[in-house]
Amino acid sequence: MVKEERLQIIINTLDKDSKVRLDELSTLLNVSEDTVRRDIKELDSQGLLRAVRGGAISRSPIPQHYRDREKYNQQHKQTIAKKALQFLKDGQVVFFDGGTSVVALAAVLPKDLKITIITNSFPVANILEDHPSAEVIFAGGRLHKTAFITIGQETIDTFRKVRADICILGICSLHHSMGITSIIYEDSQLNNIMISQSRKTIALSALEKINTVEPYYVCPVTDVDVIITETEPDNAGLAPYKHLGIEVL
Repeated sequence: MVKEERLQIIINTLDKDSKVRLDELSTLLNVSEDTVRRDIKELDSQGLLRAVRGGAISRSPIPQHYRDREKYNQQHKQTIAKKALQFLKDGQVVFFDGGTSVVALAAVLPKDLKITIITNSFPVANILEDHPSAEVIFAGGRLHKTAFITIGQETIDTFRKVRADICILGICSLHHSMGITSIIYEDSQLNNIMISQSRKTIALSALEKINTVEPYYVCPVTDVDVIITETEPDNAGLAPYKHLGIEVL
């Protein structure tokens, strides 16, 4: 079997199972585990999967630039946002990160909801500019031009000075054993601080981001209290998270 055929079989297997193991691929392809390891490393370098100990798992399929993400799966984001509304009440102090699902939530906040939102997201702040009842604290800092968020020490200091009722995160990648991960290092740092400074953390995640991984670690998945997706809670892909005691909606 030529190399190109092996690589395609690895990708096809990953698309079906969301993960592959070195030993299983070695048997399937009739080559050594060292050969499979080199193939996986090459596919990782191409951004087609994420190599992990003993095999590989899927990467998040979402685009990296905010302008591309905001147009991606809009219907799913609206469904997720409507589910998340039930957790927001008058008088709360809430962190909103820079995820596009969080932007969708900001857009549907009831006009009479009296809430304080701390965010480092320019799109979130822009939407809430016209909200008649929401107070907005914007965490200043250096602009990340791909994500449209602020980053840096000034941003970190703002979040560290607040003890929030809820942290709302737009998830990049989420895996039951690998945890929550991000494609942006500075964003992973900020998300970790936002979670640690909140009484409750709610992850907004399209189903296609479940069981995927990116390079920068945020926290174990058990640091999340609620996972909200666009699908029904009894979806088989969500079962591992229920088993960990996480509420799934």
